Amino acid sequence: MTEDQIGLEVGHARVLHPGPLRWLRALGWMVALFVISALVYAGAQMISNPLFHSGGRLLEVLEVTAICLAGLGLYALVVRLGEGRWPEELDPRKAPLDLTIGLVVGALMLSMAVAGLYALGVYEISGPRSASPWGAIAMAVESGVMEELLMRAIVLRLLMRAFGIWPALVLQAALFGALHLANPNATATAAAAIAIEAGLMLAGFYLLTGRLWVSIGVHAAWNFTQGWVWGASVSGVPVSESWLVSKPKAGAPEFLSGGAFGPEASAPAMVVGTAVAIVVLWWAWKKGNLKVRADLAGFVSDR
Repeated sequence: MTEDQIGLEVGHARVLHPGPLRWLRALGWMVALFVISALVYAGAQMISNPLFHSGGRLLEVLEVTAICLAGLGLYALVVRLGEGRWPEELDPRKAPLDLTIGLVVGALMLSMAVAGLYALGVYEISGPRSASPWGAIAMAVESGVMEELLMRAIVLRLLMRAFGIWPALVLQAALFGALHLANPNATATAAAAIAIEAGLMLAGFYLLTGRLWVSIGVHAAWNFTQGWVWGASVSGVPVSESWLVSKPKAGAPEFLSGGAFGPEASAPAMVVGTAVAIVVLWWAWKKGNLKVRADLAGFVSDR
């Protein structure tokens, strides 16, 4: 690996070219990309959210997937026009393996958190029962693809371009947690848990690989496993269709169980997510990806 290949590709040309006020141009570009992608996300949610409550059908899952793929394609086209590059963060050649790894890791992480809740005696689990998985699949695809596109490929990447890695990591995690305050049953504790265990952990996978696919897989599998497999609330949203049913026992301390928000606000999920975040961020640091790749002019700039 040559010197100019070390670090993360965050954009270096056209609207992000070196020069005065690059940080401000990066922020403006971030807002523009965020708004464009958020409109696509809203379209996906219009289909997937009703499915999450009613059980859903394969056709609607395919529609959500098509919308999300269109969102990724639109992002790639706009980045090509605005930054003069095809985004390596969406390299399709790496997608199959990365997604597979992410799906396995996400399912294992969430299951470890639920196992911790059960071992602590604060959760009760019943079932199995007959239930359609399509609504949960639609929700997992929608949230995994679009939230990772928004928060990691757009917000984290362009905050890195503007301010460097550490402010970018903290700000994107804080924003990710704060956005979950709009969810049902949300609390400040739940938002903080999401910021730390998920915001940092999912960013870590993006920084480690330089691509979005592992983060998408982890996010999607985490939500699907939490909602359909274990039947627990997903970010405060109760599920109606699930294979098992998991919920806090009456009188269980909310800081341990996560309360009505679900396992994501629980102590075991915090331990699992934070531990994985530390390991993955350390790995990304060892790889040299906690810095911006050198500009084409041959100098490294984090600003």
